[in-house]
Amino acid sequence: MAMYKSVAVFCGSNSGNDPIYEQHAKDMGILLAENNITVVYGGGNTGLMGAVANAALERNGKVIGVIPELLKNIERHHSGVSDLRIVTDMHTRKKMMYELSDAAIILPGGNGTLDEMFEMITWNALTIHEKKIILLNTAGYYNALIAHINQMQVQGFLHTDLRDTFEIYDTPDTVIASMVLDKN
Repeated sequence: MAMYKSVAVFCGSNSGNDPIYEQHAKDMGILLAENNITVVYGGGNTGLMGAVANAALERNGKVIGVIPELLKNIERHHSGVSDLRIVTDMHTRKKMMYELSDAAIILPGGNGTLDEMFEMITWNALTIHEKKIILLNTAGYYNALIAHINQMQVQGFLHTDLRDTFEIYDTPDTVIASMVLDKN
């Protein structure tokens, strides 16, 4: 049985310009379902969010969507998920996703994805929680961000070492391997 029963997946409501982003999102959904790990995600049926959820559902995985009323139509809420929760606002969405998950995986995305990632990292740094946070750096998508975070570290603006804050992997299978190793 996996140590991680549920994982928050933060990612874009768009698919991005490189098809590898959507392929990795699908692969992540498949691997989570095959390892009996519930996907907790933003509740949309578009972009990488939809790709993760649909792939997990196709493998009979459990999927919990959390979507603010404001985004129900913009991100086209997913009516096929196992459990769709409609909340009042973005903050409530992030808090609920955090409460429903044992860890977080960040895939490529935009401002919302970065907001969700940095809030989780900040909570770890402040010891509000100690949940595992994984950055899936598909095709080097986050290389510039990783370099910037390293710069913040070097310049003395971070209280914790980057390596203690989150883990970085390049492929979905290495993400799952790191999670399976943790269960022992």
